[in-house]
Amino acid sequence: MRPLVQQLRQGTSPDKLGWTIGSGVALGLFPIFGTRGWLCFFAGIAFKLNQPLLHTFKGLIYPLHLATIIPFIQMGQWIYGKEPLRISIEVLKDEFELGFGVFLHDFGWVVLRAATAWLLVAPVVLVVVKYLTTPALRGLVGKLKRSKADGPD
Repeated sequence: MRPLVQQLRQGTSPDKLGWTIGSGVALGLFPIFGTRGWLCFFAGIAFKLNQPLLHTFKGLIYPLHLATIIPFIQMGQWIYGKEPLRISIEVLKDEFELGFGVFLHDFGWVVLRAATAWLLVAPVVLVVVKYLTTPALRGLVGKLKRSKADGPD
């Protein structure tokens, strides 16, 4: 909470922070291991988003990231007319730990199909999170202005 308050006190708009939070959540759901940090880094640069907050929200949703990998895989399979896979996070992690090349050899097309599913879902997640957080951030700005006007006790 403190970093959000600091950003608001420094003049960052609630709207910009809402986009940052939404981006961190949406990018944090990307279903390919080892890529979320880079996605956030480049998105932060491209859209001038606050890097620490972006990565904080990406990290906060890590459990949700793990929980959505298999659904993204299955959705990708469905989009491309492929059979659902019987697979687990543990199998994916084990393959990934054998090396990125091995992982891509065994799961390259599956991963691309999962990324396609994410591309369809992520914009919705981004907009929903942005529009859910921005009013709360605006309320926080109002509270900060009132407490500043009241002065220290």
